[in-house]
Amino acid sequence: MGMPAERGRWLLVACGLVINLCLGTIYSWSVFVAPLTSYFTGTLHQAVTANEILLPFSVFLAFFAIAMPLAGKYIETLGPRKVTIIGGILTGLGWLLASTATSVWMLYILYGVIGGIGVGIAYGVPVAVAARWFPDRRGAAVGLALLGFGFSAFVTANLADVLIRAMGVMGTFRVFGVAFVVLTIVLAIPLRFPPAGWKPAGWTPPAPKPGEEVCECDRPAMLRTASFYALWVCYFIGCLAGLMAISIAKPVGTEVGVEAGLATMLVGFFAIFNGGGRPVFGALTDRLTPRSTALLSFVLIAAASLMMWQVPSVPVYILSFAILWGCLGGWLAIAPTATGCYFGTCDYPRCYGVVFLAYGAGAIAGPQLAGFIKTTTGAYEGVFPWVLGLSVIGLVVAFALMRPPKLNR
Repeated sequence: MGMPAERGRWLLVACGLVINLCLGTIYSWSVFVAPLTSYFTGTLHQAVTANEILLPFSVFLAFFAIAMPLAGKYIETLGPRKVTIIGGILTGLGWLLASTATSVWMLYILYGVIGGIGVGIAYGVPVAVAARWFPDRRGAAVGLALLGFGFSAFVTANLADVLIRAMGVMGTFRVFGVAFVVLTIVLAIPLRFPPAGWKPAGWTPPAPKPGEEVCECDRPAMLRTASFYALWVCYFIGCLAGLMAISIAKPVGTEVGVEAGLATMLVGFFAIFNGGGRPVFGALTDRLTPRSTALLSFVLIAAASLMMWQVPSVPVYILSFAILWGCLGGWLAIAPTATGCYFGTCDYPRCYGVVFLAYGAGAIAGPQLAGFIKTTTGAYEGVFPWVLGLSVIGLVVAFALMRPPKLNR
């Protein structure tokens, strides 16, 4: 665009941010829970449970995570622009077709499978583009590119609430679907990778500390390291806690006494922390290490879970869910940055695609654990002791094993 690469690369981050703003609308799902329940029970006269209405969220995120590693190699062969356009069209199509669903099973397929695959195809592009263009500020750049995904609910939760009141839940699906197709196609046009070997003018890669040399390894080599499995387990725990909090944010708020309208507004408020957690934790990962930043996140998750378990109230709910949403955003910056720091960028899209499967596992386990506890106990409070225990496990794994691998080369 006529600018030096050191300046113009920030435009690519901005494009990735807005693309992820569209892709991240799934994080507004808790706003759709009550309207969809009313639609299926009232309009279609079909009985639905809490698990069934939360399952489209889990299916969407699971197929999102499955599609990520499969799409990784095509980012290299087809290029960032084409992959983003394909993913954006499928994402919008998933939302659009969801408006025709006449059963929860149709919603699982039309919304969960098609929309989730679309997001999985497109999501890795801004991450890979930022990682390549910013070897000097990888954590901060990746965090900013992902800011839109976490920040999405701040915009789309309140927008969805207004649209649902005006045109119903299925009309809202249609509006979102058309908008996402148009926006992702337009914003994909500038996306590209830098030339091989490019680095910012005046920047010299710092000499690695002893024992922290980056291993430029492909996906099979990464899978042979203990560092990969430690990172995967920690990522899974961080995502389980955060995605559970996202899927039940509004109903938990009403359980502790928050008025329904305010609970919807708080979903948008929490999204600020989810979005902001990405550049904040990304910058911390650059300044500290992935391991130290991971330990910090687990301390915060444990504290939030303990508060919700022992002293549930409106102020504690607001503070705890802000922390849980923020730590999820943090892990979506820690994990991709750690992947580049530990395993290099020569096979980055495929390597991070496998690491990202931890997100999909968390997407299934978190909301379904919450739904099971709600169905069996009548409340969501029993979720938080489980999350507290898992965060302690995460602390142990991160402290003992999350470090750069030593490969025989």
